[in-house]
Amino acid sequence: MAKTYSAPPAMTIDPNKNYTATLDTSEGPIEVEFYPKDAPGHVNSFLFLAREGYYDGVIFHRVIPGFMIQGGDPTGTGTGGPGYMLKAEFNPRKHVRGVLSAARTSDPNSAGSQFFLMHADSPHLDNQYSVFGKVTKGLEVVDKIANAPRGANDRPNKPTKINSIKVNEA
Repeated sequence: MAKTYSAPPAMTIDPNKNYTATLDTSEGPIEVEFYPKDAPGHVNSFLFLAREGYYDGVIFHRVIPGFMIQGGDPTGTGTGGPGYMLKAEFNPRKHVRGVLSAARTSDPNSAGSQFFLMHADSPHLDNQYSVFGKVTKGLEVVDKIANAPRGANDRPNKPTKINSIKVNEA
């Protein structure tokens, strides 16, 4: 069972620095850059959890071709999280192909560890979900994950696993 936390992590990122990460998945690497000025709480939380190894072994549990791929739930069910919720950080960034955004329930302030990567432009999500980064390399891996055969609840028949996430700052 994944570790849980009683509150969001203390703010440790510098919004003026550049943060990137490489998601080493079972389908190949996905490189992302983050938007710390637009969504500092979400970037801080994701980087904290990544450094803690929270995402290691977690799957993309929901994939919808032409829309998005979703992961970050250690239970693999779509209901798990880190034990805390983040306040919404809606910003002008658009939900275009390759964008990294925070998954949540119907409550805008309910994001935790789950995230999604846009497989295609989805403007109906703009100003409804907190965009906090984008894919800079590995969109073909996102394509492969999104187009995998799937069953009930958009669950892939053979889920892609996140082996580890390496964080870099400059």
